[in-house]
Amino acid sequence: MNSTFLPPDTALAPVQISENDGIRFLHLGGTAVQSAMRLSAPHQLELEYTRSMMGFLLFKQQPHDIALIGLGGGSLAKFIHRHLPASRIAAVEILPQVIAAARDWFELPADDERLRVVCGDGVDFVREHPDSQDVLLVDGYDAERVVAELVTPAFYQTCHAMLRPGGVGVFNLWGSDPDYPLYFSHLAQAFGGHAMQLPSETKGNIIVFGFRAPLPDTTFAYLSGRADRLQADLGLEFDDFLVRMGYCNQCNEEGFIA
Repeated sequence: MNSTFLPPDTALAPVQISENDGIRFLHLGGTAVQSAMRLSAPHQLELEYTRSMMGFLLFKQQPHDIALIGLGGGSLAKFIHRHLPASRIAAVEILPQVIAAARDWFELPADDERLRVVCGDGVDFVREHPDSQDVLLVDGYDAERVVAELVTPAFYQTCHAMLRPGGVGVFNLWGSDPDYPLYFSHLAQAFGGHAMQLPSETKGNIIVFGFRAPLPDTTFAYLSGRADRLQADLGLEFDDFLVRMGYCNQCNEEGFIA
């Protein structure tokens, strides 16, 4: 099956839906996969990078308020809504046709007291809500690459300001992008040097965590115990996250240097 949604305003990018081997995919005017859902398990996180973005739970226990910039098919919003009952999530998506596709084709539930989907500009939303979130997830791509407005020094500074003390920013970037080193440098600078990388195992995504002080416990002893508990509770590969983080972050004999 291969279907295409055409928005009323054809100047907007079409949302394309395809299926293969029991997995439904969302595309934005190209072949790149923006979201994926296994039809037999619609609430699991099919794409590895989305599972890696949930690595913020290693550093932030029981976040109350979570913002998501870039909805896609709603995989992260669905997972958080289902598995983190103490959390509220506001998901911001600039394209109304993406929101419609998430609801119609990817089983994103209706808004309730813990889920709110906002049709709007994520850059504006972040700037207008300082000191409001415990976790901020940024996953904004167009048909080809990361949205340019989401990788500027000014945007990263407003992301830091949006977080409450002790908050965590989570950014999905593409490691093979020639500008990745520049993006990471801007992000790390905005967070006072307190940033860590988690590369995906099979794809080119790199998840970057930025921390607003006070900093989390990043000792191996603490993180290992937390990873075991989270893996048992959520079924995600948290132990593997720690292994991969060990490849590309500064460490001492006690733990990571955040």
